[in-house]
Amino acid sequence: MKNIVVTGGCGFIGGHIVDKLVSLGHQVVVVDNYSAECNDNFHHNPKAEYHNVDINDYHKLLRCFQDVEYVFHLAAQARIMVCMQSPRECGQTNFMGTYNVLEASRISQVKRVVYSSTSSAYGLRNDPPLKEDMHRDCLNPYSVTKVAAEDLCKMYNSLWDLETVIFRYFNVYGERQPTRGQYAPVIGLFQKQKAAGKAMTVVGDGEQRRDYTHVSDVAEANVRAAFTDNTDALGEIINVGTGTNHSVNQLTELIGGQTEFIPQRPGEARETLADITKLKKVLGYEPKVKLEEWIKENE
Repeated sequence: MKNIVVTGGCGFIGGHIVDKLVSLGHQVVVVDNYSAECNDNFHHNPKAEYHNVDINDYHKLLRCFQDVEYVFHLAAQARIMVCMQSPRECGQTNFMGTYNVLEASRISQVKRVVYSSTSSAYGLRNDPPLKEDMHRDCLNPYSVTKVAAEDLCKMYNSLWDLETVIFRYFNVYGERQPTRGQYAPVIGLFQKQKAAGKAMTVVGDGEQRRDYTHVSDVAEANVRAAFTDNTDALGEIINVGTGTNHSVNQLTELIGGQTEFIPQRPGEARETLADITKLKKVLGYEPKVKLEEWIKENE
């Protein structure tokens, strides 16, 4: 049994990681300030311990790290458009908040931190499939701040021997996905719109393509990163995607129903597609859930 902290553990991805860790018999402490506006509900696992703490409050955060061995850091100001509307708060939480998490981990002699970053690091400059060693092309405050925090993780790994693993997630979907607001992740939003008898709102021409990755695969990758003995993972950036992608129009066809086209949004890539060679080689993992099968099972 390990003592583990999960920041942002009441959210979509964090909640699934908490559930997986609890199912494996670990002692889990969740740090969350319940600020995510896109969540319909905040997840609680009855076997985990919860603290209503903002990662920007370093001293309160530090008190949650007593005797902790592993940290999964997911707390963030998320969603591209939300961060464009409040860039200062985005920078404070995503960069300085991560600094606080890493420093609290160093002071508390945590063994390893697994950091959740974003595939929006690749921007428009790089042609898919997207590889971890490609140049960054951050187009908005969200990607700038999340990717800047990757450098903090690398620095703590090399300078203070705090082991870190950095994940760049592609579009994550699955059970308990957020559905509130016009900027909610598209699969959950479309399913909610269809269930309400409304048209699915397609941004632009709908031909933009995304690598949709199930949350259970993301959770499994996180657990493997935390407990792997392969030192090739340490201080490294690793894509978590499927290596396949679908257009938004294909997605609406899979879900079925009426569509409504709305204006294109700024600061978003035309296509994402993960090269998952590193994920398979370093962590020995390949995502299992197929988008088409999941949508059919959740009609």
